[in-house]
Amino acid sequence: MAVLEIRDLHVTVTTDDGETEILNGMTLTIRTGETHAIMGPNGSGKSTLAYTIAGHPKYTVTSGSITLDGEDVLEMSVDERARAGLFLAMQYPVEIPGVTVTNFLRTAKSAIDGQAPSIRTWTKDVKKAMADLRMDEKFAQRNVNEGFSGGEKKRHEILQLELLKPKIAVLDETDSGLDVDALKVVSEGVNRAKADSDMGVLLITHYTRILRYIHPDFVHVVVGGRIVEEGGPELADRLESEGYDRYLEPAAGSDA
Repeated sequence: MAVLEIRDLHVTVTTDDGETEILNGMTLTIRTGETHAIMGPNGSGKSTLAYTIAGHPKYTVTSGSITLDGEDVLEMSVDERARAGLFLAMQYPVEIPGVTVTNFLRTAKSAIDGQAPSIRTWTKDVKKAMADLRMDEKFAQRNVNEGFSGGEKKRHEILQLELLKPKIAVLDETDSGLDVDALKVVSEGVNRAKADSDMGVLLITHYTRILRYIHPDFVHVVVGGRIVEEGGPELADRLESEGYDRYLEPAAGSDA
């Protein structure tokens, strides 16, 4: 069992006004086999948590810790984090001109596993994963995210997830910009990957609609850079009907 532990994490980002604290004491534990949903209003720190786990240089950890199976994640480079078993599906995947999807995927798999997969097995795995995600085989010869629609970008992220088989997957607003059909396909891909490898999932979202397809074991509400309430799936149902006002109003009052 792999365990990702986040303890009292404080993170800042540099803005025009100087250093701004975004995460203000985040604590969370994710184990393989578990699905955690992080929910909260805009600007609450959800995506900052995702990018900090992945090692984005824009964010500075001022205190606290992140460990994976007891190993200090904050001391790892971005590629070391990937090899250790961490995966980030980005909200806005970047284009990589001149690099085809098939070359990108095989290079990533080789880097993470420490050896190249056999051509025959790899080709079979890629074709099956693409078919499951309802992706045309010609997609593999396109340049990564270049000219992709929003739905194609998200399917490509989940294609990586299914093929790379991480220990812990962080999905940053994977549902954003997807219509109902694409949301179902992408969610099915996440569920398949979890069933195949028993990975842990940290699912970041504003809305509950993706939770109809990817069922969380735990739901965490983030406001002001910290978790303010935790519960099971019933908490997501309550957020659907009540929104986040009940968390924001006390915070506004405390600033007065």
